Amino acid sequence: MAAVDIPKQYKAAVYDAPGTLSTKVETLDTPDPGAGEVLIHLTHSGVCHSDLGIMENSWAALPYPTQKGQVGGHEGVGTIVKMGPATENAAVKVGDRVGIKWMAGTCGSCLPCLEGADAQCQKGKISGYYTPGTFQQYVTSQADYVTPIPDNLKSEDAAPMLCAGVTTFAALRRSQARSGQWVVISGAGGGLGHIAVQLASRGMAMRVIGIDAGSKEKLVRDCGAEHFIDVTKHDDKSIAEEVVKTADGLGASAVIVCTASNKAYAQSIDMLRFGGTLVCVGLPEGEPEPIGNAFPAKMVFKGITIASTAVGNRKDAIEVLDFAARGVVKTVSRLEKIDKLPNVFQDMKEGKLSGRAVIDLQ
Repeated sequence: MAAVDIPKQYKAAVYDAPGTLSTKVETLDTPDPGAGEVLIHLTHSGVCHSDLGIMENSWAALPYPTQKGQVGGHEGVGTIVKMGPATENAAVKVGDRVGIKWMAGTCGSCLPCLEGADAQCQKGKISGYYTPGTFQQYVTSQADYVTPIPDNLKSEDAAPMLCAGVTTFAALRRSQARSGQWVVISGAGGGLGHIAVQLASRGMAMRVIGIDAGSKEKLVRDCGAEHFIDVTKHDDKSIAEEVVKTADGLGASAVIVCTASNKAYAQSIDMLRFGGTLVCVGLPEGEPEPIGNAFPAKMVFKGITIASTAVGNRKDAIEVLDFAARGVVKTVSRLEKIDKLPNVFQDMKEGKLSGRAVIDLQ
């Protein structure tokens, strides 16, 4: 392959005032890949609710506050333009299109890594949090951890699969729900939710009840939900009753909470049938709260399980990208330029964003 022209500087969106909703486009020096790394020219990056939480320092559970100048983002797609030292045996090469996920890299040797629990790696690096993220045109990444992108999948469609897709895919698997069973997706019209609806209904043959604001009903139904519930028209009791009534009078086999809402978690327990599973995905901002309504007696008598997933592993990422490449799942996205990132975050914060936003970095 002919030599690739790599600029000395490039554009990036940085968190210029962590703790507030603010990003600034700055010019940075292009890094050189270190040992075992590759340099990637990014063209697209999805925008996740997690990025908002990290930027605003609104997750009290995070160990450290976000640094000023942090480049956020963890759903990046681009082309490898340079290989670092000690990458002779890497499975990727210059010219390959690859993706960067929430986990920017893992050690590959600790017990969580050996068991496929990438997000629990004891030495793992998180893209966009104390590791340069994907809201920039160039980034280095671990050569053995980037994910190949299928040739027939557009970059703007691939980007959201690297977090929203892989996370909800892992969550549905963790739920133990089977084909033909009812599954509730809470936050069904959001970035994670609308992909979860498609994966559940079209990829796994589950029957889906989508819950979100009424303005997102068409999107949720178009994604494959059999039934839609407008969360704004119900209280905690009536919304659970509606789910149980719809799900054969017994309740759902699983509830996947994609929204960052403590209220949604509290509502989910009474939506479950005997032996059902609540899967925690969305992370509420502010001081951590226990899951409301999760009384031990209720859990025991109904045989309810509470599970969780931060993100899937490398195998999950490859499989969910295959779903997208085959047209089983299609991201509903809004394409924006890098300078519009604050607008995207504002719409996300106000609940106005349907589907996923993707930043065009070109």
